[in-house]
Amino acid sequence: MTHNYRDENLLPIFQKLQHGERLSLEDGLVLFKTNDLIALGKMANYVQQQKSGDAVYFVLNQKIEHTNVCVLSCKFCDFAKKKGEPDAYEMTTENILAHITPEIREVHITGGMPPDWEWERYLDIVRGIHEKFPEADVKAYTAVEIDFFHKKFKMPIEEVLKQLQSVGLKTMPGGGAEIFTERVRKLLFPQKIGARGYLEVHKTAHRLGIPTNCTMLYGHIETFEERLIHLIKLREAQDETGGFLSFIPLAFQPGDTGISVGDGSASGGKSHSQFTSAIDDLKTIAVSRLMIDNIPHIKAYWVMLTEEVASVALNFGADDIDGTVGREHIAHDAGAVSPMKLAKNQIIKIIKDAGKIPVERDAFYNPLNAFGENIIGKIPFLNSVSFYHNLEKKGFKILPVSPRRMGMLSKQGQLDAGLFSLMDYFEQEEQLELLDLCIATRDQVKSVMLFSKEGWAGLNGKKIGITDETATSVQLLSVLLENKYRVQAVPERLHPGVNDYSMFDAVLLIGDEALKHNKRGLNGFELAFDLAKEWYDWQKLPFVFAVWACRKALSGERREELKEMISDSLEKSEIDLGGIGYPYGKSFGLTKEETKEYLEGFNYRLGERELEAMNVFKSLIVKINVIV
Repeated sequence: MTHNYRDENLLPIFQKLQHGERLSLEDGLVLFKTNDLIALGKMANYVQQQKSGDAVYFVLNQKIEHTNVCVLSCKFCDFAKKKGEPDAYEMTTENILAHITPEIREVHITGGMPPDWEWERYLDIVRGIHEKFPEADVKAYTAVEIDFFHKKFKMPIEEVLKQLQSVGLKTMPGGGAEIFTERVRKLLFPQKIGARGYLEVHKTAHRLGIPTNCTMLYGHIETFEERLIHLIKLREAQDETGGFLSFIPLAFQPGDTGISVGDGSASGGKSHSQFTSAIDDLKTIAVSRLMIDNIPHIKAYWVMLTEEVASVALNFGADDIDGTVGREHIAHDAGAVSPMKLAKNQIIKIIKDAGKIPVERDAFYNPLNAFGENIIGKIPFLNSVSFYHNLEKKGFKILPVSPRRMGMLSKQGQLDAGLFSLMDYFEQEEQLELLDLCIATRDQVKSVMLFSKEGWAGLNGKKIGITDETATSVQLLSVLLENKYRVQAVPERLHPGVNDYSMFDAVLLIGDEALKHNKRGLNGFELAFDLAKEWYDWQKLPFVFAVWACRKALSGERREELKEMISDSLEKSEIDLGGIGYPYGKSFGLTKEETKEYLEGFNYRLGERELEAMNVFKSLIVKINVIV
């Protein structure tokens, strides 16, 4: 990315970003104070493009606020009521179920903390939704609520979460973080948990395999430095657990709280603004994307930002616009002016107007549907950087998506081209035209790994966790188990970084997650098998994991343009594989030399031996009948 900087202080910060270096608090202050808003936005969009390409995610979700009765009295809250007040309400499980429809994919539950509810009532809400709507992911209860349950019902936080998980809890919302400084907590929400309590709840959830979101409430009495301290604490927690899915900056809605920051009286003269402006909102989203380098997604929460600002934010580092919501009261009771419910078609329009790909997702950010034309699928792993780093898109848009999910979108006719898993190419040969480019190994691969507690023979009858990302490696594993080692194992899908691996006897990981653990080891698993090496030692052939292909329906002119784009990008990348790959490899512990050695271990062009290997593998998989 090149452009003119009106604020030259931004240039060294952008150079750090290009080299994969982490930004400091001092860098963040420069970003917040700059008047070069356009350059800041371009920097954040550059980083977002590396992570999410042109994708912007949304979910068909239903917000449930089961009660507004609350024992706390936070100064910034217009939602909470005391029991017996005229506007107080409490929903039964039956009331809640009546507001959910079958097409909903996520039910987001937060609310007040009433003094007299029994523990079973909270469990019954989650259980009732999960049983009636098993396709919907239940995202329930903030860290503040979990801490409340822990204290009220005298259960350890871990036990609270385990019981919720047992009845259907899948993920947790990120509300209640507010600002991680004691100064602000004591002034605005002294009864609420602070940074330590909030992060303890989320880290415990992550250890149990419950991914969560995280938030920051900004635009009240906090300073820019306090915002940055908050972001850095979240970044440090993510380094430790890796369990945050997304970060949501929440613009403060003053309502009738009586909080006034224009004169700085509440903050000792330190306040930077009177609530938030569109510029402050965009800056905060951009700075969040640049500072928090390890949380995958940044959300532009349209409920608080308005549709207009949220749309612009999609070019300022945000790659998620939340969803259809419905029945949201907390922000609206405080004066949010956005519509109470945004229809799916309107969300798609907002995203397209921003020049992005609308991608309907599930709770784990797995794409369910992509809406648009000229979409190229991108495997979001280091092994494919050679194809995409120098790619001039020429009217195409890039959608990063795991191999298995890419195949699903292709079957739905929602991708024009991509680096497809070999199995997906086999299954869709009639619709796809094979190009002469691929990802194939010579002998070992280092990033398709079976981590095991047992040797191959010891896996007979044992449970193997299979990453949700794989479509081909799982079949390669099946071929090796059944044809090479004569072993029958029990495969089960898992979400990498989410599920507890210890429940399995072996775990199949691919891509960057496998590469990271191949270098560091995977706790509890003494053995590690490289599936490409296992294949080579057996067949004396390379293994083709993915091939470039495009839809046969794509016009001849566009097809030729696509081939030229990909070939040109590969040729440019091969000049310096270590240089282009290092910013990616560095994030999970590879040196520049290790990155270079890894990328040079692939064949990127389909030759006679690769085609022979494809045919041999195809003949072997027809002999087994394992679909996971």
